[in-house]
Amino acid sequence: MPYVLLLLAGLLEVLWASTMKLSEGFTRPVPALITLVAMVASFGLLAAAMRSLPLGTAYAIWTGIGAVGAFIVGLVFLGDPATLPRVVAAGLIVAGIVLMKLAG
Repeated sequence: MPYVLLLLAGLLEVLWASTMKLSEGFTRPVPALITLVAMVASFGLLAAAMRSLPLGTAYAIWTGIGAVGAFIVGLVFLGDPATLPRVVAAGLIVAGIVLMKLAG
């Protein structure tokens, strides 16, 4: 169950990062509100997952899901460039998450 909470927390991190970009510096009320609600929910689920997961494992997985997820959202929906170094970096993040999980 803690990993399910952590996955949901990571997906909410992707949501708040994406809507923060869409809020244009918190000048657009709807994306700004979604950002704030998703942030609180993401942190709450992360805290719940940390009750039974090691800090390093939980935080690395949460930030990894957020970083790679935001990278994918940027590529697919926002027109961010898919350069080789950026794709390799995202792959290294995923590899780090997998290794962290296996080592934990």
